[in-house]
Amino acid sequence: MHRSRINKAIREAQEFFKANGFVLPQFAEWPPEEWRRLGSEADELREQRLGWDVTDFNSGRFEKVGLTLFTLRNGSLDGAKSYAEKIMFVRRNQVTPLHYHAHKTEDIIHRGGKETGRLAVQLYNSSPQHTLAQTPVSVICDGIRCEAAAGGTVILGSGESITLTPFLWHTFYAVDGDALIGEVSSLNDDVHDNFFLDPLPRYPDIVEDEPPLRLLCHEYRN
Repeated sequence: MHRSRINKAIREAQEFFKANGFVLPQFAEWPPEEWRRLGSEADELREQRLGWDVTDFNSGRFEKVGLTLFTLRNGSLDGAKSYAEKIMFVRRNQVTPLHYHAHKTEDIIHRGGKETGRLAVQLYNSSPQHTLAQTPVSVICDGIRCEAAAGGTVILGSGESITLTPFLWHTFYAVDGDALIGEVSSLNDDVHDNFFLDPLPRYPDIVEDEPPLRLLCHEYRN
């Protein structure tokens, strides 16, 4: 993924969050020089990979396959914080590929107003071999149990949410416009706890065609 496209995606996300009244923490604005200046006082940010995350999953088709998100908080196995939170800019018809988590339980929450797009979440149970099971899916949406066929889609509008449990295959994309989507979860480990149906890298290879506007969350130690 070209750095110029990553920079553009961050600018677009900042504008989208602002337009929807979502305020990011101060470290969202830190340039690379600030990360290099800071010492151990910023260890939690670095170690828990808080901050900007832009990926096309090495698809080379960011507008069609990709995601822009910002990790606001995250804990660790040896710490007191046992939860995580993200905010996502999900573009219309931009797909996050089919995957599951072995450990993380997450609530996916539509945080935008009625003028924003809705979120389509497609679901499959996992077979004992961790392939797509052709069995009905049972999920909790805003505290209410609902049923979907294998490969069925749940549509989230403003204020609505769905709980995704471990080993539940899911893919999502926005319809009717771009969507402001939150994630509240147990501990988040993007390095070891993302399992894609078609093996994909979680973070993209980057072509440095211009200087970074912001460091991505996996770049702090580079």
